[in-house]
Amino acid sequence: MKSGLEIAQEAVLRPITEIAAAAGLVPDEIEPYGSYRAKVSLGVLERLRDRPDGKLIITTAITPTKAGEGKTTTSLSLTQGLGKIGKKVALCLREPSMGPVFGIKGGGTGGGYAQVVPMEDINLHFNGDFHAVTAAHNLLASAIDASLYFGNPLDIDPATITWPRTLDVNARELRYTVIGLGGKAHGVPRESQFVITAASEIMAVLALASDLHDLRARLGRIVVADTHDGRPVTAEDLKVAGAMTVIMKDAIKPNLVQTLEGQPVFIHAGPFGNIAHANNSIIEDRIALKLADYVVTEGGFAADLGFQKFCDIVCRLGGFRPSAAVLVTTVRAMKSHGGVPFERLNEEGLDAVKLGSENLAQHIEIVKAYGLPCVVAINRFPSDTQAEIDLVGRLAEEVGAETTVVNDGFARGGEGAIDLANAVVEAADRPNAFSPLTPDGTPIRAQVEAIATRIYGADGVDYLPQAEKDIARMEALGFGTAPVCMAKTHLSLSHDPLALNRPRGWRLPVRGVVPSAGAGFVVVLCGDMQRMPGLGRTPAFTKVDIDERGRTVGLF
Repeated sequence: MKSGLEIAQEAVLRPITEIAAAAGLVPDEIEPYGSYRAKVSLGVLERLRDRPDGKLIITTAITPTKAGEGKTTTSLSLTQGLGKIGKKVALCLREPSMGPVFGIKGGGTGGGYAQVVPMEDINLHFNGDFHAVTAAHNLLASAIDASLYFGNPLDIDPATITWPRTLDVNARELRYTVIGLGGKAHGVPRESQFVITAASEIMAVLALASDLHDLRARLGRIVVADTHDGRPVTAEDLKVAGAMTVIMKDAIKPNLVQTLEGQPVFIHAGPFGNIAHANNSIIEDRIALKLADYVVTEGGFAADLGFQKFCDIVCRLGGFRPSAAVLVTTVRAMKSHGGVPFERLNEEGLDAVKLGSENLAQHIEIVKAYGLPCVVAINRFPSDTQAEIDLVGRLAEEVGAETTVVNDGFARGGEGAIDLANAVVEAADRPNAFSPLTPDGTPIRAQVEAIATRIYGADGVDYLPQAEKDIARMEALGFGTAPVCMAKTHLSLSHDPLALNRPRGWRLPVRGVVPSAGAGFVVVLCGDMQRMPGLGRTPAFTKVDIDERGRTVGLF
């Protein structure tokens, strides 16, 4: 089979104006960026304000493994499958970060014959949104240091500055830095940090803002430090929020591209799932729901992270009510959770599948905790045996899955996802009992306890002394009942990345709680979470190059 890049490069794309028209957009609602991608005006929401929303489908997965699950590939193949059965469908995705693209993960545009294109543009720079977030973030960082340098009129306590700098590159060496060296002329020396752009609070703000004026207000609320007497210092205090908004005025518009089979795909914002809220923009979802009868979206990482945050943060702030969930798994991933080494995953292992199904069961229970029907999609690999696939299906349905479907979208595109599309339509067309895990106004501790025990499977929560102080501060700042955004490893249901499958008999340690005032939630820190990834021994960028014809090679 051809590589994903070869398939994408050989695809015959439709002009983006045709994609937009077929989706229901009028000419003055799109701003083409070349022939195959465009920005979408927010004015479409006003024009279609009285049109009923379509049905919203959320794709999630079991705990990630090296074996791979294929959540984005499933979202894309489901979208293509819904197109095959005649449904008016749109897909909403996050934008890939170039750090993971050139690091371990590679590209974020699907695979095989289930891709969003133009693949290279989407993975590399795209329409400039990440650069805008980076520029606005660093402008705020510079405003802090300029204020310190020119007499510190806001009485900022340098020891309390929490606003880092950012770039869209994996660089562990910049996690902890010292800036302002070189004498009095070069600034005030202090310790600082860098985070990757996807971890910037501005990325979360972009994803949760409802319009340009809401974006302006949220940027102004960002807390960057405290004064010496304990008052929060904001971007508004530094008089920089207006300029940050101007930098972001085009980035707030969602981007429009297409699947390999010509369905519309909206891509907007890219907050990470383990340290941010893990979902694409509210604006993007709202536009897609007005244009399509079925809208597919996905949450970052597994159901304990992106799906939970979608239900408890995105749906709460966006006013969404999803219709069904698709939970992605593979036979290989379940054998991996069952203890099979990576190099032996191609061997049949029914006992390992049964043992690893504990992880699948926990994730099905998570979906059911929110009152949504759960369709399990088994992404087929060539090494899967029919006995293994049948066992996964039986085990999934025993613990509450509505149905299980084998998905061949990677190898066959939409044609291979017709069964999945039909199963999702059937599930989405039935009434459901969706509700967030906790009601509005729930205190921080009660939210954390509910997520830890009902979603992660912990026996309880232990708060470190700093977390106790932080919660008291959140209450004093008026954030005592703000939605909680958990920051924890994506490699386990617990806080411990080495605890695979379904950990039991453990408690969740919370080491800190910090405000994300612009986004409108508080971040609860569990374990040793880093906001700046590092490069591995053999990063993905070592395979990326230009061939003799000037075409990209090695991008996956």
